[in-house]
Amino acid sequence: MSNVKQEKQYKKFITVVSVVIPLAVAALFGIKLDVEPLSFLPPIYATINGITAVLLVASVIAIKKGNRKLHEQLNTLAIACSVLFLVMYVAYHMTSTSTPYGGEGAIRYVYFFILATHILLSIIIIPFVLFTFMRARLGQFPAHKKIAKITFPLWLYVAVTGVIVYLMISPYYV
Repeated sequence: MSNVKQEKQYKKFITVVSVVIPLAVAALFGIKLDVEPLSFLPPIYATINGITAVLLVASVIAIKKGNRKLHEQLNTLAIACSVLFLVMYVAYHMTSTSTPYGGEGAIRYVYFFILATHILLSIIIIPFVLFTFMRARLGQFPAHKKIAKITFPLWLYVAVTGVIVYLMISPYYV
């Protein structure tokens, strides 16, 4: 299959995934399953966010050292962690009631700012990650490098703030 045809297929897939995932997550938030709450999941998926952040930093170090294979493996693993996070996050919210943030004063505004930017960027990052990955898979390394310079800090921010949001709200879990 030609590179042009592959790129067209990737772009269609990326467009669909970038729209479907946020819509599906929003829709699934409205569904509450009558099962035992999966209250053990938040520290696990927060840890996965932390692992994702470490993988991303290690990936940048690997490519700066010229280790393309390790760079690719670390990024693939980071994508897998992000998918695993998303599945657990949705499962938790489909089985548990939302935990209100109990902090007061200025820290409350800090929490909601971090939460809002985390959520917004977690939606925005989906096509960035997929396009960055696609460019590498198709061997379009100059284009890959160009978009990776945007993708990396955004994805790292989402991963790190996921951990921060968990740490800030964890005292209020029931």
